[in-house]
Amino acid sequence: MTTPSSRAALAIPSFRLFLGKRLFLTLALQIQAVIIGWEVYKISNSALSLGLVGLAEAIPAISIALYAGHIADIYNRKIILLVSLGIIILSSVGIFYALHQSDSHQVSLFWVYFFICLSGFARGFYSPSSFASISQIVPKELLTYASTLNSTIWQFASVVGPALGGLSYAYLGLNNSFYLLIGLAIIALITLFQIQIRFEPKPKPLEKISARLREGLAFVYNNKIILTALSLDLFSVLFGGATALLPIFANEILQTGPEGLGLLRAAPSAGAVIMMTVLSLRKNIDHAGIVLIRAVGAFGLCMLLFGLSTNFYISLLVLFLSGAFDSISVVVRSNILQLHTPDHMRGRVSAVNSIFIGSSNEIGAFESGLAAKYLGTVNSVIFGACITLGVVGFTQKYGKSLKKLRFPKD
Repeated sequence: MTTPSSRAALAIPSFRLFLGKRLFLTLALQIQAVIIGWEVYKISNSALSLGLVGLAEAIPAISIALYAGHIADIYNRKIILLVSLGIIILSSVGIFYALHQSDSHQVSLFWVYFFICLSGFARGFYSPSSFASISQIVPKELLTYASTLNSTIWQFASVVGPALGGLSYAYLGLNNSFYLLIGLAIIALITLFQIQIRFEPKPKPLEKISARLREGLAFVYNNKIILTALSLDLFSVLFGGATALLPIFANEILQTGPEGLGLLRAAPSAGAVIMMTVLSLRKNIDHAGIVLIRAVGAFGLCMLLFGLSTNFYISLLVLFLSGAFDSISVVVRSNILQLHTPDHMRGRVSAVNSIFIGSSNEIGAFESGLAAKYLGTVNSVIFGACITLGVVGFTQKYGKSLKKLRFPKD
C-alpha cells in the first residue's frame, strides 16, 4: 500500500526500472560484503584487517567524490553510471579471482584490497550521478516520495542481501555465492541500459574546475540545515557503527557461523524496511529536525546495548531497532538534500554528501577495527556508542537551524 503521490512516482516506467537497478545492485554488493568480511577475517584473524576493508574503499571514493560531482553536473549521467557499474562488476570478478589464485595469504589480501580500492573509485563516480539522476526521471513535486521509495528499496535489499549472502556462503560455498552476486550485478547493468534519463547538453562551464568544486563546498557549508544534518550522520555512524566487527561478534562473542553473520548484518536493514514502509504510508514528517536528532540518539542507545549484549537474539533485536531509527535519519537527510539543492548543483552537493556518508561508513569501519585492536571488540562498540550520544547532545544544544526544520505539508 502506498500514498497517491508514491503511486504517481511508481507510474513512471524509468523510475520503476531505476528502483529495480537499485535493488539488484544493492543485493549484489551486500552479498559481497558478507563474503569479504568472513573471508578476510578467516585469512587474517584480525579486527584491523576488517577495518582496512572499509578504508580501502573509502579513500578512493572520498578522494574522487568532488570531481565526480562536478562531472555529474555537466555530463550525461547515464553514461557515467554505465561505466562505473561496469568497473564495479569487474572489481567483483577480481576479488573472486584473488580469493582463489594465491597460496599466500598476504598476497591474497593485497589483491582483495586492490580490487576493493578500484571499486571505491567507481562508486565515487556512481553515487553522485545516481542521486542526481532521480530529479531527471521524476518531476520535482514527487521528489520527496521518490527519494523515500529509493531509500526503502535500498534498505529492503540490505535486509535480503546479507541474509542471502550468509546462507549462500554456508550452503552453496564461495564459488556459487560469487556467481550469484555477479549475476545480480549484471542484471542491474542490463536494467540501467533501459532507463530513460533526461540529458540536455550544457555549455562547458566558464569557471575553472576548482572554482566549481569550491562552490559546491561553500553551498553545503553555508546551508546550516544541510551541514548540521550531514555532520550529525557523519559522527554518529563514524563512531557508533559496528558493521565491520560483526564477523568477530558472530564468531567469538555470539558464537554463530556465517548464517548468524548474515542475520546480524540483515537485522538493521530489516528494521529500516519496516520503518520506511511506515513512513511511506504517512504524510511528510513534521518537525523533521527534532525527529532526526531523537532518532540518532535512539540509534546510539541501541549500539550501546548491542555492545553489552552476549545473547544472539537480544543482539538481533537491538540491531533491528538501530536500523529502524537510522532509517528515519536516512529519509530526513535525503529529503533535505532533494528539497534544498538547486538542480545545477545536485551532483556536487551529492558528492559532498557521499564524502560524509563514505567517511561515516567505510572510514567508520576502519575506526571500528582500529579501536577493537586497542580497546577490545566490546569496549570499542561501547566507546563509539557513547561518542554518538555525546554528538547528539551537542547537536540538541547548538543545532538551532536543524531543530526548526519542517518539511512542506502534503
